[in-house]
Amino acid sequence: MPAEPRPALPLRRRLPPVIALLLLAPWAAECSWGGFAIDDFLPVLIFLGPMYGGAAILIRETARHLGAGWPTIVLLAAAFGVLQAGLVDQSLFNPDFLDDTQYADTRAAAEATLVPGLEFSLRQAFDYVGNHIVLTICAPIVLIESFLGADRRLRPWLGRPGLVVVGVLYLLGSLLIFSDSSGRKDFLASPLQLAFVAAVVLALVATALLPRWRRPSPRRARRAPHPLWVGLLVVLVRFGSDLTPSWTGVAIALGLAAIVAATIAYWSSDVRWGQRHVLTAGCASLVTAAAFAYLVPPYSPASPAAALAGDVAVTVITVALVAGAWWRLRASPAVHVGAS
Repeated sequence: MPAEPRPALPLRRRLPPVIALLLLAPWAAECSWGGFAIDDFLPVLIFLGPMYGGAAILIRETARHLGAGWPTIVLLAAAFGVLQAGLVDQSLFNPDFLDDTQYADTRAAAEATLVPGLEFSLRQAFDYVGNHIVLTICAPIVLIESFLGADRRLRPWLGRPGLVVVGVLYLLGSLLIFSDSSGRKDFLASPLQLAFVAAVVLALVATALLPRWRRPSPRRARRAPHPLWVGLLVVLVRFGSDLTPSWTGVAIALGLAAIVAATIAYWSSDVRWGQRHVLTAGCASLVTAAAFAYLVPPYSPASPAAALAGDVAVTVITVALVAGAWWRLRASPAVHVGAS
């Protein structure tokens, strides 16, 4: 006999995590690593919240409505990253995109891994798409879900009307960024480049929606490590990807990412794998980015006081979020949350 569907939660309980994710996604994407001084935090949330936050909500809700797991979320996050960098702001193809920022000196390193014909830097593609996966989408989702009780963590928050509203919000936010010709430096990608982006996005979305991700993986009595070891493994990708900006460096970064993903997928099939493991894996990159925020300049020049205040605020917010989520999980029952 099929299980009876659980009654829908009242809107007052479903709306707070939606709003939290709407605000956390843009902050994690652009502020958590030192990209903006403290006086720019609020404009980032206002102007980029609909696009980044809307995408995070839509990706999370799609996976949870389908009963799919983190492979679907990661693949959809990758599709969003390619769409964002390739079509919306077109930073993936625009060689002048960072020229009016304090990152103009990264252009030479980017051009060292230029893909012939398509004219984009594989190094920048790894950074742009990778940061969208871990900072814009995964870290905010796992943080918000960790603050919820085990009975609400994997349940959808929105019905069809809510999804339509968020979808429209995301489209309007993306159109706002695309229509800002000063942000794109009046650059438009070529038809070949746009066709490449569309093909990659469609392939990632199609893979993300495969039925296999909705089937629970068999659980085995393996020896899942302590959650902190999972976090250290994720941090390895961050440090390993910065060894060299050449093709060799990109190959090392891609190889490390594949090894870490395969290892986490293997560990997550253990019966003892729980939400604390997921929290650590999802937030390791966020914590690393916040730690290095003191060493990187914001996009636009800012006074030393404003830049330092922003970095301190990043530290305080990150510690509060991660520690709060970890503390919140202490009362949660052990629930298997495997990769698929």
